Amino acid sequence: MDTRDTLRKLVEGKRDQVIALQKDLTAVPALAPQNGGTGETEKARVLAGWLTRLGLGTAESLPVPDPRVPGGERPNLLLTLPGRTSERSFWIMSHMDIVPPGELSLWESDPYALVVKGDRLIGRGVEDNQQGLVSSVIAALCLKEAGLVPPRTVKLLFVADEETGSDFGIQALVKRPGLFGPRDEALVPDGGSEDGSQIEIAEKSLLWLRFRVRGRQCHASTPQKGVNAFEAGSHLVVRLGVLAERYGAEDHLFDPPTSTFTPTKKEANVPNVNTLPGEDVFYLDSRILPREDVDEVISQVRSICDGVQRDFGVGVDIQTVQRASSPPTPADAPVVTALKRAVKDVYGVEGKTVGIGGGTVGAFLRKIGIPTVVWGKIGEAAHQPNEFCLLPNLLGDAVVMSRLMMDEG
Repeated sequence: MDTRDTLRKLVEGKRDQVIALQKDLTAVPALAPQNGGTGETEKARVLAGWLTRLGLGTAESLPVPDPRVPGGERPNLLLTLPGRTSERSFWIMSHMDIVPPGELSLWESDPYALVVKGDRLIGRGVEDNQQGLVSSVIAALCLKEAGLVPPRTVKLLFVADEETGSDFGIQALVKRPGLFGPRDEALVPDGGSEDGSQIEIAEKSLLWLRFRVRGRQCHASTPQKGVNAFEAGSHLVVRLGVLAERYGAEDHLFDPPTSTFTPTKKEANVPNVNTLPGEDVFYLDSRILPREDVDEVISQVRSICDGVQRDFGVGVDIQTVQRASSPPTPADAPVVTALKRAVKDVYGVEGKTVGIGGGTVGAFLRKIGIPTVVWGKIGEAAHQPNEFCLLPNLLGDAVVMSRLMMDEG
């Protein structure tokens, strides 16, 4: 029996361990402070205990200070499987934090109590991102049980704070000298498609802007005494629509193939009907093709705001809430080629490289020059009530990961 068949059979025998690990992880609501939680410390403790009991060793702790949580730190864990060389590493990065369950009445069970229905595991976090996390652990375990030493060092990174910006997770870790090497490659199992064919290699630049329109409040029966910030803000929203025309270039690696500029959140202004609002606040979610200059986009936004200021006698303040850009992973990078081979062999589908609107932690690795792919065979149930993970997907992904771990790179 060759190595690939050995690893496949070992993975297929891990169903009970997968369910047990998913159960223990799901029972811990690893929510960020801004989502009403205390962070990932307890979940990291549970995961570290599992890694030790499985014989995979002690995970290295890479904490990041956060005074908002008990203990004052957010946990990040690193498990290392030594390879034949330490000069190159293959990383698999998953995240421990989850999003809140949302409206509990939409759930058919307790979000934090794992439910098993045939091959379906149900609970908050079971797909996002525990499917990828558990798959990586199972793949590493099977390499160990098979007595295999990977060609290059394998590193499993379990990060905090992915769902709320990554300030206390990968954003902090990429700044640590010597943690990542120039010849490293990475897989982020935090996205994908239902058939496993989608391999994400690029992201649009992400730009979230907050607009504060300042007018003058007065009684609504005498509007001439005030300056209606809501009215001016409404015109500003419409005028920002010109951005989609100005930046209308297409790149069919992405869906949609163009840059998008979408007004989203709006903060409350006055609480009563008969007061003319003196302040109006709204947000714009922009996903910009990598070819475009984000600074130029911001300059155009400022010019549009200046026009509204002149026409309506208001002030307009712009705040950048979030901004992220990263170069794409080359479509012919070794990690892309190896993943395509493994996906074809395990799932029988042809891997297809794509770009997405942005927002994965893979962008932070690409930004420091690490070729990174975002991939998984998923049910696309993340953030939904009754979130689920399919066992055949989790186990199949573990087989794919074991192939990548043993790839020469």
